[in-house]
Amino acid sequence: QVQLVESGGGSVQAGGSLRLSCAASGRTLSAYVMGWFRQAPGNQRELVAAITSGGRTNYADSVKGRFTISRDNAKNTLYLQMNSLKPEDTAVYYCNTHPRFFDWGQGTQVTVSS
Repeated sequence: QVQLVESGGGSVQAGGSLRLSCAASGRTLSAYVMGWFRQAPGNQRELVAAITSGGRTNYADSVKGRFTISRDNAKNTLYLQMNSLKPEDTAVYYCNTHPRFFDWGQGTQVTVSS
């Protein structure tokens, strides 16, 4: 059974930075496309960034140029570097394969104040 554990969230002011981590256990995920997703109150969960097993990346327009997704296959860990944060980035952030194959983790809360 795959377990995904997100961490690194917090409360920052607009313009600040955070680095999220997603540690996977139970299966090696190096062959999967992995993604970071977020869900704000009242909104549907959305994909914000994805990375292939070979390191090719793709971003939602709303985060392009500010967020960077990366992975360390040896550690079975996914990262999201978030810079120039905006209040509209406030959400719970989750990781999973893309498309989603496994149960969602608990997520990590990111709160950006103006």
